[in-house]
Amino acid sequence: MYVEIRDALESDAEVLLEIYSHYIRNTAVTFEIDVPSVAEFSERISRTKKKFPYICAVRDGKILGYAYASSFIERSACRFSVELSIYVNPDERGCGVGRLLYGTLEKRLEEIGIKNMYAYIAVPTEAEDEYLSFDSKKFHEHMGFVTAGKFTDCANKFGRWYSLVCMEKMLGTKDKEY
Repeated sequence: MYVEIRDALESDAEVLLEIYSHYIRNTAVTFEIDVPSVAEFSERISRTKKKFPYICAVRDGKILGYAYASSFIERSACRFSVELSIYVNPDERGCGVGRLLYGTLEKRLEEIGIKNMYAYIAVPTEAEDEYLSFDSKKFHEHMGFVTAGKFTDCANKFGRWYSLVCMEKMLGTKDKEY
């Protein structure tokens, strides 16, 4: 079936938040603990879209997942680098939605002059558990990201310690003077 990638709208906030809230409540994929309100989530979308792409995957009118870019570091010298985030409906994982979202996002970012993409990925400090696996790290590796660093035991969720891996992917060339 055909999957359309389109810009996310503030009016999509409730559906996107339903997807995200699954990860907040049931996983350590995000270190956010409290589910934001729909109004707050809508504001996050609006704020992000002022500067970067915020896209969603849709099939037969149903949103399957979303991805967006945000500032990597809020300093002028880092304006060509972004941090990426992606969340896919749990029922759609492993069906190519994530690859489609990231592929589209990457093209859009390249078009606006972004050179470096970073992803902060929650990982188990040691062994996988019922809240977190290495799947997201493996997905990013499959998408061409490489590990740039690790923050060990930097978050505590569900009474357990988790680590954060920073992964990076370079786009285009850096032969221009900006």
